[in-house]
Amino acid sequence: MKLTNLLPARFRRDRVVIPVVRLHGAIMAQATPFRSVLSLAAVAPVLDRAFQFKRAPAVALSVNSPGGSAVQSRLIYSRIRELAERYDKQVLVFVEDVAASGGYMIALAGDEIIADQTSIVGSIGVVAAMFGFDKAITRIGIDRRVYTAGDNKVLLDPFQPEKPKDVDHLKGLQADIHRIFIDMVRTRRAGRLAEDDTLFSGLFWTGSEARRLGLVDGLGLMAPIIRSRFGDKAEMRLVQPRRGLFGRPQPGISAAAPIAGELGAGFAAALPAALIEAAEERALWARFGL
Repeated sequence: MKLTNLLPARFRRDRVVIPVVRLHGAIMAQATPFRSVLSLAAVAPVLDRAFQFKRAPAVALSVNSPGGSAVQSRLIYSRIRELAERYDKQVLVFVEDVAASGGYMIALAGDEIIADQTSIVGSIGVVAAMFGFDKAITRIGIDRRVYTAGDNKVLLDPFQPEKPKDVDHLKGLQADIHRIFIDMVRTRRAGRLAEDDTLFSGLFWTGSEARRLGLVDGLGLMAPIIRSRFGDKAEMRLVQPRRGLFGRPQPGISAAAPIAGELGAGFAAALPAALIEAAEERALWARFGL
């Protein structure tokens, strides 16, 4: 046996180590006691560590997200590109179940995007969904009183009848965000996109069709592709959030908080909102049959 075989992989010059980061989940600014989410605060420490692998020629990102916050999606995308340029690393994105909407925006950070034939890819659009309760509170005899300074401080208030001018304003915001998203796709996928009128319509496709449309570069799985690119001895190293005493995530890592020690008035008060948010997250995945 060679003595070099006894050394950790990172010290062996005949073996390439490719750091892997899992970007899985709905994209939202804040976690709750019931779920972890994708946000810049959650993923930045892990990304920073992955790109600091000195001899790694590339960083592999496993993306599995139905989307969510456009702001957080763009922030994560920007951080990946910033690190790739700073450390001169190739970024390989591997789509698992879905990279749709904000999930696809993050995937655009890849120099190459590789999906499974059955992955769901696309949904390049912007959506806002809400409920209207104005008829409900009238029916049960609730008198809601709101006092504002500023004519538009209760824009799109769910407890008031919908106003056409409010809807027009919202659609204007959506159109602006949609334009930014489209510009990102055209820039990052320049020379690879097919001429197709449905590309930016919000539709989504299987990995096979996404490849025909130029939204992804290839089809396949991470392990065999990494080995075909970097040799049979290439080792994939999963980079995970650091954990402190008792396995709790360290500050800056957005993850579901342990319930123990957090029961009480604060926890009970947060419960209704957390359940609604969990339902919203479930709806994001369900849209793609997941």
